[in-house]
Parts: sequence; C-alpha cells; structure tokens
Amino acid sequence: MEELIKRAEVLIESLPYLRAFYQKTFVIKYGGHAMVDEVLKKNFVLDIVLLKYVGLNPVVVHGGGPQIGRVLEKMNIPSKFIGGMRVTDDVTMDVVQMVLVGKVNKEIVNLINQVGGKAIGLSGKDGCLIEAKKITFREEELADKPPEIIDLGHVGQVAKINKEILELLNHEQFIPVIAPVGMGQGGETFNINADLVAGEIAGALKAKKLIFLTDVTGVLDRHHNLISSITIKDGERLIRNKIITGGMIPKIEAAIKAIKAGVEKAHIIDGRIPHAILLELFTTRGIGTEIVSE
Repeated sequence: MEELIKRAEVLIESLPYLRAFYQKTFVIKYGGHAMVDEVLKKNFVLDIVLLKYVGLNPVVVHGGGPQIGRVLEKMNIPSKFIGGMRVTDDVTMDVVQMVLVGKVNKEIVNLINQVGGKAIGLSGKDGCLIEAKKITFREEELADKPPEIIDLGHVGQVAKINKEILELLNHEQFIPVIAPVGMGQGGETFNINADLVAGEIAGALKAKKLIFLTDVTGVLDRHHNLISSITIKDGERLIRNKIITGGMIPKIEAAIKAIKAGVEKAHIIDGRIPHAILLELFTTRGIGTEIVSE
C-alpha cells in the first residue's frame, strides 16, 4: 500500500505543471545517446506520447550526425568538418537526406506509433516548412591577412519557418517529427544544424519551452560544476569567455534566439537519464540547466 501511495503522491506533484502546460507547445531537440541506446529510445517515445495524451503538444526535431557519419564511412565517402560543420557536397547531401529523412526520421515515427502515438515525419521541405539559405564559414587568418571565405556546400541556416503545417498537425492531435533539412529559394536542399532548427521552430510557434536532450548534465562552469540556471546575458558572457564551447554553443545560441522570439524558457538536460523529459517538466526540482530571459 505504501508504494501505491507514493505513486499517487507523484501524480499529485505533477498536477500544477499539467494545469500550467495544458495545450501548450513544447519543442524537443532529440539527439545524443538517447537516440542510440535501445532502452532510452523506448523511454523517449513513451514520454512523448504521454505528453500528448495529457494535453501537451510536443514537437520533435532530431539530429543524426553519427548515423550520417557511419553511412558515409561504409560508402567510403570521407567526412570533413570545418568549424564544427560538416562540409556537404552533392554526394554527401544525398546521404544526409537518405539517413535523416529516410531512415532516422521514419524510425522515430514508427517507435512513437508503436506505443500508441500518432506521429508524422517531416523534413523541412514538406509543406515548405523550413525555408533555408546557404551559409559560408569565415576562417580568420593572421592579422596581416583578410579572413578566408570557405564554401561548405549544402550547409544552410533557417531563413523562415512556415509554421502553419505544424499548427494544423498539433490541432489534429498528431506529433510532428522533423528532420533538419531545408529548402532554398531555387529548390536547393540544405543540411542545417538540428539545434538551430529546434530553436527557430520553437520561436515561430511561441513554444512554452524548448528542450535539448544532450550527453552532458547541462551547462558547466570552469570547475565542471553544473549551472542550474542562466540568463541570456549569462549565456552570451559564458560563450565570450570560452566557458561554453563546442557543441554547447549552438544550443545556447538557439535557446537565446528562441527566448527573444517569445519562448518562455529553454532547458538543456541529460538525455542519458531515463525519462529525463518528465523529470524536467513535472517535478519541483527539475534537472539540467534552464535558460531564461533575465
């Protein structure tokens, strides 16, 4: 009986959050170990379906860099990165689409549907969801030389999110699952950083929260201790001072832009923890790092 009472208490603890979050939109960037480990994958899709059934509107944006790398290796196509971005020529772009849209996206959709959800897979090209434009990388040279402009191929950034299709799917009780591939004005296909896509979609939808699943506990200070909460100014300062580095930079930048666009909060949480999303949303303490306006 004691165990049953504890379960009831957990449900009661979540009541204020369920009330506050009812019919609100949550954009979740799905990546890292949670996309690889079979148990964590099952936990993730159960969490997403639960959110939908209790009246929230989850929107999933997924990555797939390691999966792309493995397929390129099997095809003997070399991978090249500049400034953390994959150089994407025509052949590589074909593989990116094949893996992200044809494989990873459909696997996530299938898993959600298997546990009772109604998921629909999209790329940014479907319904012109993500309008994109080409980006180039500026590599700084020595003081007496100008910066070198490097062409990264089919690497893009979001120019515009056409949110109508997502609003329609949410209204009809579907769960959108989005691959970060966008379309240029001339019909070109672009590979876009999934963190940045998640941030742009969250901003366009004025989501209640933007959540990043990662392979770290959150944002860490110089001594590798977790920082539980930071403001926009804190995030900009931590990047400037090189305390936030590497793959955490696009997450923080995406979070800052989303909050400026109207998202209430962003969260960076450890996706290696079972049911990390539920722990963040429905418990008093939460986990990871939250990013707030001020």
